[in-house]
Amino acid sequence: MTRAADHRTMVTIAWLRRRLTPKSLRSGLSLAALAVTAVWVILLTAAFNLILANRLGSQADDTLRTRTGAVAALVQVDATGQVSLRAPADGSGIDRGVWVFAGDRVLHRPADEDELDDAAASLARTGGFASPDDDPLTRLYAQPVRIDGTQVATVVAAIDLDASLDARRVTLIGSAIVAGILLLLVYLTSRAMVARTLQPVEQMARQAAEWSATDLEHRFGDQRRPAELDRLATILDELLARQAAVVRSDQQLTAELSHELRTPLAAMSAELDLLRSRPRSPTELEAGHASLAAGISRLGGLIETLLTEARGRARSVPGRSTLGPVLHGLADTARGHDVRLVVRPEPDPALTAGVDADVLDRILSPLIDNARRFARSTVTLTAERTATSVTVTVSDDGPGVPPELADRVFEPGFSEGGHGGAGLGLPLARRLARGANGDVVLDPGGAAFVVLLPPG
Repeated sequence: MTRAADHRTMVTIAWLRRRLTPKSLRSGLSLAALAVTAVWVILLTAAFNLILANRLGSQADDTLRTRTGAVAALVQVDATGQVSLRAPADGSGIDRGVWVFAGDRVLHRPADEDELDDAAASLARTGGFASPDDDPLTRLYAQPVRIDGTQVATVVAAIDLDASLDARRVTLIGSAIVAGILLLLVYLTSRAMVARTLQPVEQMARQAAEWSATDLEHRFGDQRRPAELDRLATILDELLARQAAVVRSDQQLTAELSHELRTPLAAMSAELDLLRSRPRSPTELEAGHASLAAGISRLGGLIETLLTEARGRARSVPGRSTLGPVLHGLADTARGHDVRLVVRPEPDPALTAGVDADVLDRILSPLIDNARRFARSTVTLTAERTATSVTVTVSDDGPGVPPELADRVFEPGFSEGGHGGAGLGLPLARRLARGANGDVVLDPGGAAFVVLLPPG
């Protein structure tokens, strides 16, 4: 039973949270402004009513002092020591609700205040202010009367606090009504102001969504706007630029792969047509099979290039890697090939680059494959730190890139005749390096490629 009750309580709390949680930023900000205003209104209203109650109480006490003082001036003592009251000079008589005691004698008592006689007599003996236990809305005050330094009588006055209580009640109700109207106005005003403030943000968001779907080349630019919106415009422009870059990269990669896939597929299709057209000699069959195998190998390389590019692009957060282990791992993988891969000189153990080890491997692998195809015996990897970056140089002892081809080696699909390859390795390496805020450039001497990476 207890578990069921606890479950119902938790469900109720969760439902209340869902219902009370603002559904929009405008509602949240408006409610926050309303809550802050409500706290201040409640504090100010409570303070005002406390001050009013204290002020009304002080006025009641001042009234009692004034009344008892006026009656105390009427007390007189004759030559025999007898205490009595003389009549007021204006003939108006003594105020209602006033008692005058001379010791045990009552010199004056009001005719219609019998229920307060005992309380007045008791207070006459002690003095000061008091309220009867059975009538807290009546306030009494006892003032001793002294003549020649001797107390000869005590004047007690009573006042009804109903009028003060009514005034406090009306004031409290009025202040509550004013507070409610004020809170309503604050909520409506803040909601309207927040809506007006957020309107440019909503317009910019809709515009950015429309541009991202139809025309990625549009930008918000440097139009005059508030600083906060200017920052938002800059961020949206950056996002649109990144999206446009991704789309262009995809389009470029698609075009490159379409071009490169078409070439081996056309060659394989032609070879199959020849195989079907007439009987072939064993030598011709072997050559045809070799051509088909080469085409399949080239297709596999293109597909691997596509996957590598996709994996590299999916990694959005830059990593960090130590260069020594990555370079030596590549060198170990290359063992057993006719062309040696060496790391020279030994990299600084603390040398790091601001790129993940897997991405660095995918950047260097196409460069190493390219160098191995042209090298006579050795490919060398050299890592060092410069003032602004970390560099990895991939060099070989081959003839180098002819000067007339230096501007074309990074063109997608370009491959120097006689050495195979799909012509996508070097463009892929450069694209991956630039995606990591680096670059791949051809050494001016033509026999080395230099990978520029951000320091780790």
